[in-house]
Amino acid sequence: MGYTGSIVTLRRFLATIRNDRVRKEKATVRFETPPGKQAQVDWAYIGRFPDADGKLIAVYAFIMVLSFSRRIFVRFATSMKIKQLIESHQRAFEHFGGWTSTLLYDNMKQIRVGPGRLNEQLLDFANHHGFTIKTHRAYRPRTKGKIERAVDYIKDNFLTGRTFIGLDDLNAQALHWMQAVADVRIHGTTHQQPIALFEQEKEHLVPISQAAVYQIRQPVDRVVSTESLVRFEASQYSVPPEHVGKTVQVLAEGGAIFVRLGDIIIAEHAQADRPGQTMTQREHLAELWKLASMQTPVPQDARCHIDFTQKVQETPLSLYQEVSA
Repeated sequence: MGYTGSIVTLRRFLATIRNDRVRKEKATVRFETPPGKQAQVDWAYIGRFPDADGKLIAVYAFIMVLSFSRRIFVRFATSMKIKQLIESHQRAFEHFGGWTSTLLYDNMKQIRVGPGRLNEQLLDFANHHGFTIKTHRAYRPRTKGKIERAVDYIKDNFLTGRTFIGLDDLNAQALHWMQAVADVRIHGTTHQQPIALFEQEKEHLVPISQAAVYQIRQPVDRVVSTESLVRFEASQYSVPPEHVGKTVQVLAEGGAIFVRLGDIIIAEHAQADRPGQTMTQREHLAELWKLASMQTPVPQDARCHIDFTQKVQETPLSLYQEVSA
């Protein structure tokens, strides 16, 4: 393009363009939520610790922070599966005496099982309590900065140098720390104690008495039959035939049956209203017939021949009478 200057000058100029773009990408408007409107939730990996048998196991922290008051709840677990996630929510709701109208999450696989698809059991849990699930923008964790700072605070203030005997002991220590330290500190942003701001927030929470205790339903393992069906509670449900012989997980939720393979839902049916029903989907049957028609035909000379001219052997009734006598 006719530029005759040095490459050093050119690189210096390009660096100013890149730095300006990075600064604009990092620009964030601080968003303060009204009381009772939002809580932010995340998991944090804590490390590996010996169990009672001396075996090292991974420990994770479930963390929920109320966005208005900055009150923190933390619970430690050895798994991040959906059962532990829901149980941790329940303990957090008990701790706060209720829940906010919206919960903001990371895009973790326990929340989103596919593009635009939420975990069905967590969605059922949210519908049961009447709160809205939201997830932050991908690759932009600043949209949930309150929980990110809470994770750092727990690691630096609670976990550093701490010893414990088992998970129950760690959670007991965490409960004392929440009440004696985290609730009464002067928060760096609000410049007030979280427990003091919570006095303004608690009346805006949905009270814990608003909903009955949610019963966690665990999926059961089933093997897909050669007819591309899985049996669940005395009825059968079709799945795509390419999963014949595989072990899948079947879960009943809200009048529907979900069949999962790993984190992917491969079939969904209305739950049978009486035992003995077979619930199928047209596309599953069509694919099954297609696969069956592609099977290698049996050779002509290997087929069975039946001579219908032969007389069928007849058994006299007197024989049955002798056997029954």
